[in-house]
Amino acid sequence: MAFRAITGHRPIRDLLARAVGRGTLPPSLLFSGPDGVGKRLTAVALAQALNCDRPIITTTTQGFTEQDACGECAACSRIARGVHADVFTITPGDSGTIKLDQVRDAIDRTGYRPFEGRRRVVTVDDAHALNLESQNALLKTLEEPPPASVFVLVTDRPDVLLPTVRSRCQRLRFGPLATADVAALLVQEQGLGEADAFAAAAASEGSIGRALEGSAEDATEARDVAARLLQGTAGSTDPRRRLDGAKLLVGAGDRDELARRLRALSSLIRDVGVLSSSGDAHTLANTDLRPQLETLTRSFDADRLLNAFANVDRALVALDRNASPKIVADWVALNL
Repeated sequence: MAFRAITGHRPIRDLLARAVGRGTLPPSLLFSGPDGVGKRLTAVALAQALNCDRPIITTTTQGFTEQDACGECAACSRIARGVHADVFTITPGDSGTIKLDQVRDAIDRTGYRPFEGRRRVVTVDDAHALNLESQNALLKTLEEPPPASVFVLVTDRPDVLLPTVRSRCQRLRFGPLATADVAALLVQEQGLGEADAFAAAAASEGSIGRALEGSAEDATEARDVAARLLQGTAGSTDPRRRLDGAKLLVGAGDRDELARRLRALSSLIRDVGVLSSSGDAHTLANTDLRPQLETLTRSFDADRLLNAFANVDRALVALDRNASPKIVADWVALNL
């Protein structure tokens, strides 16, 4: 998994490639950001770039030297499979925490020279699972890192870590991926059709992991229902017609199904707001529905959009608090 093969996060990938190329990589890094956006893959790519047998070194037009892994040599293959002697990962145990013994073992191993590579790389996955003792033990190593070793802490909850631990690491913030990037990956690697891929991507909130966990068919159905409701209420104030739309929204009355449809509705309303305010079209979550969304901008002014978005959010809260799905669906349809 070379830097160039990672979806999105171009500034972070370039920054790491340049740091490796110049030999200025900090010994302690903190990769923070939403779950499922590529933080762990980037940690693997970094370990490969540092230990690749045939590194690819390039010079950018600005004169920066960048180093990436070939992704094919014996070292890259072993790192990808998790069997390289100098690259290892600490993960939470059965208890859901990372214990002191795990951290001490990793620290002991970094006290020796690399066995077969140039740098030892220790990735602490789900670093927020480090218990207090483990964090304090790791802190001493982060303050005086062993030579030829790099520690990478990966987490979607950085605030759980001690402030002293965070302060010893160079923090790189990973944001959500663009919907188009998630959709393209689902088409390429999962073989989804374009419509299903965009629906799953729009529901993923920029997380490939979340997109892979969910059902593309469920996401597509949820978005279709939400779009039909929005179009049906756009130009009509007739309560009966709106309640007919509510029947479509509530479906079989399944709470999870309604929540999925409400989140799809919220995503569509947000996109209508982006288009009506002449915002950056690259931020659209439902880019494949842009023509339909542009039509809706004629019926939804700024105040109506704001109220609709807020009401869907209230409905999701009410549903989470065990409100009746039918009552929630009726209320949303009447207040769009």
